Amino acid sequence: MAELTTYLFDLDGTLVDSLQDLTTAINGLRGELGLSPLSLATVKSYVGDGATMLVQRALPAATFTGDLLQNFLDRYRRHLLDHTRPYAGIPAFLDSLQGTPMGVVTNKPLDMAEEVLRGLNLRPYFGTVIGGDSCTQKKPHPAPVRQALAELGSSPASAVMIGDHRTDLISGQSAGTRTCFCSWGFGITDGNPFDFIARTPADLARLFPGCRP
Repeated sequence: MAELTTYLFDLDGTLVDSLQDLTTAINGLRGELGLSPLSLATVKSYVGDGATMLVQRALPAATFTGDLLQNFLDRYRRHLLDHTRPYAGIPAFLDSLQGTPMGVVTNKPLDMAEEVLRGLNLRPYFGTVIGGDSCTQKKPHPAPVRQALAELGSSPASAVMIGDHRTDLISGQSAGTRTCFCSWGFGITDGNPFDFIARTPADLARLFPGCRP
């Protein structure tokens, strides 16, 4: 098996905890529609498949429209970095991987992903950022992972996709990478296999110690 030299990361629920800010935006939209607020736990269960699916899940059936999606995105943009922070241990782990190809593959819109990474001083770690609108397909399709690998000049056999949701596991596996499930995040495996499991960011450092090309 090839040595791991390339690291791809999901963003929300993996590198950063953005749940409070996502919930603020969702509940602002619901409030405008005369709906009661959702709990953090409920919104957490809706995250992972992109903004469209998040808004569809957060609203009553058949009420979703493109205008409501844009309303949510506009609200979220205003609260993007109110409470969002890297999980404890993530910056130190990224420091330990400096010198290796790293990328972010997220279903968050690219401009928002870039703003979050820049605002939290994480952007310099990554050679590429692939957002939910960077390819014609989002995760769990393998296209975003393949695009990240192409931009980093890396092969699937040398890479691991690290994320907290089934979409990360499916997209990585379908693209030919190994996968690592981060169980502290928002998502679930939904029975999909993975090569590694990390229960805390400290586990990432133990799984991938001092990795350098």
